[in-house]
Amino acid sequence: MKALHFRDPSPVTGTVVGLVLVGVLTGVLVPFRAQITRATPALVLVIAVVAAAVLGGRLASVVTAAAGALAFNLAFIPPYGTLRIPVVDDLVAFAVFIAVGLSIGTLVATLAERRRDAEHRAHELQALNAQLEAVQSERERLALEANRVAVLEQVDEQRAALLRSVSHDLRTPLSVISAVTSDLRAGIVYDAKTRDELLDLVLDEAHRLDRIVANLLMLSRYQTGSLKPVRQAVDVRELVSSCATRLARLFRNATVKLDIDDDLPLAYADYTQVDQVVTNLLENAARHAPDGSTVLVGAHRGDAGMIRAFVEDEGPGVPENVRDRIFEPFWHGDDSTSSGVGLAICKAMVETNGGTIHLESPEGGGARFVFTLPARRG
Repeated sequence: MKALHFRDPSPVTGTVVGLVLVGVLTGVLVPFRAQITRATPALVLVIAVVAAAVLGGRLASVVTAAAGALAFNLAFIPPYGTLRIPVVDDLVAFAVFIAVGLSIGTLVATLAERRRDAEHRAHELQALNAQLEAVQSERERLALEANRVAVLEQVDEQRAALLRSVSHDLRTPLSVISAVTSDLRAGIVYDAKTRDELLDLVLDEAHRLDRIVANLLMLSRYQTGSLKPVRQAVDVRELVSSCATRLARLFRNATVKLDIDDDLPLAYADYTQVDQVVTNLLENAARHAPDGSTVLVGAHRGDAGMIRAFVEDEGPGVPENVRDRIFEPFWHGDDSTSSGVGLAICKAMVETNGGTIHLESPEGGGARFVFTLPARRG
């Protein structure tokens, strides 16, 4: 059911309609005035006052009420056709009609005006709601656009950082390999010991290149969401020992010491990813370990069915003001020679395997990177 809508009042329209109704109703009732009481025409003529009040407001209702009173007097109070009212009862009826007509007309006009005001406010509220929805929609669009711009800026920053990392990290080992192979190809004669050292240097730099490429590939897979672990039982003692042996040449001036529980349970993780975590942490420790220092690699039973492993060096440590950023991709300190990829990869792969990683500061100085892995159940 549709609601009744009141148009803005028109005094002229309301007055015309009211007067016409007065005339029509009077004409209809005059033939029956001998059979009806004074109350009947008085009540019927009030209809004209109500209609005038609705359409034209207070002024139209007052004019119509006056016209109705005149018609009531002339047509229904004897002597007909005159303004004389000789009977007291007729005078009372006439006065009541005028009072009722004016009262009802004013009341109806007031209610109609309030209804119109309410409708106007409702329309204004709807307009404001529409404007609010438009503003909200525009705000959401701008927020999406700002987010898209922020993502593009972040992508550009990471692309630039990747280019800097690749150009820096790849250029150094490639330069070493190129220099050594150029000397050997040129026929320069070296003694056996020097020749072996040069070949070991080429091999070390080739392995370094391989680790850099592996980290970049892993980071790319992680950022695209395709880094999925293939979990299996992992012997952490065997894995750590294998990594330490493989990277032994990085610790020519430092000593690697293992501290692993004899009854350490097997981990439930991706062997290749854990191997890369340990490799990156050892390479990071080798880069910061002072000559003659010790790099400690440990693994112990942790809480809640986890294995707690760590790599600790005796280097300068990490300043307090940058600790929150060391696991960000491509971030590195001002005096660092790393690409800023290794620790980011460690965080990604540890978390992918259900563990956590964080930095601690040992009492004697240096840095201790601690990570956890879930132990295999059963």
